[in-house]
Amino acid sequence: MSADRPLILVSNDDGITSTGIRVLVECMKTLGEVVVVAPDSPQSGMGHAITIGDTLRVHEENIFGDVKAYSCSGTPADCVKLAKHHVLADRKPDLVVSGINHGANTSISVLYSGTMSAAIEGCIEGLPAIGFSLCDYGAHASFDHIEGYVKKIASQVLKTGLPKGTALNVNFPKKSDGDIKGIKVCRQAHAFWQEKFDERYDPMGRRYFWLAGDFVNHDKGEDNDVWAIDNGYVSVVPVQYDMTAHHAIALLNDEWDI
Repeated sequence: MSADRPLILVSNDDGITSTGIRVLVECMKTLGEVVVVAPDSPQSGMGHAITIGDTLRVHEENIFGDVKAYSCSGTPADCVKLAKHHVLADRKPDLVVSGINHGANTSISVLYSGTMSAAIEGCIEGLPAIGFSLCDYGAHASFDHIEGYVKKIASQVLKTGLPKGTALNVNFPKKSDGDIKGIKVCRQAHAFWQEKFDERYDPMGRRYFWLAGDFVNHDKGEDNDVWAIDNGYVSVVPVQYDMTAHHAIALLNDEWDI
């Protein structure tokens, strides 16, 4: 950590004007110097997409008072890459935080999440990183019940760091679910989206499809993120970008005729 106040990079996937990023900026201002680089428009569900076939544009914005902020035409992962290599130039962030996302990023959603991809990109760049999500999709969702937890978790990471190659996926219950009982460090639940495509027609009679579906939890354990949220806890799941299925290596070597 730098000798003076830690440098904290803030990004998200809901866009630089979202309520969640405003709350996150205010929380991080109490912990260090904040610089924001976030998408100029919503990028939910973009996963770890990066822009390679088009230009990227970055504009300085006067949105957060005395906090330096930049909007980016790219994805959340683009934002973190540009922040590290261009906006911050020779300055290395002590922490990357992403969010606060409007909606859950528990279980399998971590793979699709732009919020978490910004955090994981920070992790890839060798930086401690956290993705924060509130399990409330409402346009007027309340964040005041989670601000203390956001600061507490970020402070802990600034103090102790994270294991190499690891970021944190943090999800919060919505306010209407009652008082938060505490924090659970847990695993990703075995849950999936049961998807369907609604077939529709536009005014010109041309067919199009709209992705829909339901979230189905097949996990009966009490040590996972979905259980934690459903039971009033903040879920903290350590995640990694190394997706190797280590348990399958020996199996394939033994069973394959190669």
